[in-house]
Amino acid sequence: PDSINPDSFPAKLWWLVNSPRCRSVYWDTRGQELLIEEQLFVREVLGAGPAGEEAAGAANLFKTKRFTSIVRQLNLYGFHKLVKEPLARSGPISHPHHYHSPHFRRHRPDLVVHLKRLTRARKVKVKVKVAVSMELPGQLLP
Repeated sequence: PDSINPDSFPAKLWWLVNSPRCRSVYWDTRGQELLIEEQLFVREVLGAGPAGEEAAGAANLFKTKRFTSIVRQLNLYGFHKLVKEPLARSGPISHPHHYHSPHFRRHRPDLVVHLKRLTRARKVKVKVKVAVSMELPGQLLP
């Protein structure tokens, strides 16, 4: 997406999931969930596997070699992990991690600009909204 910093985590993630050369990150069939095959991602994107296995253009995309750091970034940007059954995908059964964000949808690059890193101030704001919603059941917050 043109409206966000291309060096930001969401922009890099958008590039990966839409790259035909990246096999480890892809959309679910509805285009509403991000699926990541951890072992392949570590080799293909983080470069922690044999040389030459990286997806074209993905080498050194992130400043880490650890998948846990990527998961932390996903959480900081508001992605939620979903628990799903194993998925059969071209050969052996794979167990991709499923992540969801209302601001990350296939064919909707305009939504990516709404992915903001969770800062201390935003974290407090979220906690306040949760506390208020628990006190006022049945009422929706803006």
